[in-house]
Amino acid sequence: MSQLWSPTSSARSGRRLAQIVKLKPEFVGKYKEVHAAVWPEVLKQIKECNIVDYSIFHDPETGILFASFKYIGNDYAGDMERMRQNPKVREWWKMTDGMQESLVPGAKDSESGEPSWWKPMEEVFYNP
Repeated sequence: MSQLWSPTSSARSGRRLAQIVKLKPEFVGKYKEVHAAVWPEVLKQIKECNIVDYSIFHDPETGILFASFKYIGNDYAGDMERMRQNPKVREWWKMTDGMQESLVPGAKDSESGEPSWWKPMEEVFYNP
């Protein structure tokens, strides 16, 4: 999950991030179903890795999933490595990656890290 610092980030407000991936059309229902009941271990790890205000949106016409969240920690790479070390998170990623197509050339899966499975997006406008 390689990400750039947002031009609006600060130690106080955190770092706003966005990324995209494509959802395979045959998995739309299943993807929504599993995200209606995200495993507690995954939610706990997300919080412990300093990720807050996390949303995923779906565009049914293109199949694009758009994720946005705020990172409020001080060591993004370290926190993402801690996330990657959690066996339940890796199990979740294996399940959800199978429902997705990465838009990043050479990406293998979420667990591999680089290149990232979800394509990072550049923030070009923000109005708090």
